[in-house]
Amino acid sequence: MSAEGGTRAVVAALTANLSIAVAKFVAWGLTGASSMLAEAIHSVADSGNQVLLLIGGRRGRQPADAEHPFGYGRVRYLYAFVVSIVLFSVGGLFALYEAYHKFEEVRTGHPNELLESQWWWVPLAVLGFAIIAESFSFRTALKEGNAARGRQSFPAFIRNSKSPELPVILLEDLAALIGLVLALFGVGLTLLTGNGIFDVIGTAMIGVLLVVVAAVLAWEMRSLLIGESASAEDIEAITEAITGTPGVDRLLNLRTLQLGPDDVLVAAKISVADATSADDVARVINAAEERIAAAEPTVTHCYLEPDIYAADYRPAPRPDGAEH
Repeated sequence: MSAEGGTRAVVAALTANLSIAVAKFVAWGLTGASSMLAEAIHSVADSGNQVLLLIGGRRGRQPADAEHPFGYGRVRYLYAFVVSIVLFSVGGLFALYEAYHKFEEVRTGHPNELLESQWWWVPLAVLGFAIIAESFSFRTALKEGNAARGRQSFPAFIRNSKSPELPVILLEDLAALIGLVLALFGVGLTLLTGNGIFDVIGTAMIGVLLVVVAAVLAWEMRSLLIGESASAEDIEAITEAITGTPGVDRLLNLRTLQLGPDDVLVAAKISVADATSADDVARVINAAEERIAAAEPTVTHCYLEPDIYAADYRPAPRPDGAEH
């Protein structure tokens, strides 16, 4: 359900951004307002990012093969990380460069195209249209996010989510709405005061906003690419499934790895009680695996190792510091 919800949010955002990008470029072409150019490039970057997320989602669903025996789930994290790079460079750095370029024009007394244009009202109309369109896109992202986040706050959901699409779209749509308000601030005050420095300030604030959002996205996707454990709720469900299996004396060690948004690897060492034969051990392990699959359907790979619990046993430390 989270994958379908993420796709719906991506498609809604892509539809809104394509139409908004065209309108912003028209407004910039008619008036030369730097805030409009920064926002137009922002919308282009967002549209490209949404295409990347759709491609990543499709490629992440490829079946496992001999070269990638655990599947391609992490491809979605890779594409989301590329999204953060695009947002940082194409969106944030370009806006900061445009702000510097316009500042030099203001400083040297270059005529302001926005103030001299007969189309001065167009940016205001476009920004109003863009705010309405982005609000609908953000509403869709919020609706899908609410269904996926449960009782978590949105910051916690973005930090803990194992699916990249919804957090990316939520942050992008939020940044888009804030960016539009900043552009409206820059264009509006420039028209009211006749001073082009406000357009420069609005453009610079858009650039800083996009750089910050890109940094947050990159940090979260970096963690998933390195390899995170399953969520605390999933680990609790897996633990209860193992310890509740008849024949399991106790859980000695448990490791989980998020292979993709819907793929979890489980490796555990369990103490098998009253096992008199290899068949007894096999039955206990099979039963534990069935209970794990029922408790947490995202577990696609499960490896259980039987052992005997000894209270006084202390394994010798390994040279690499890893646990036995």
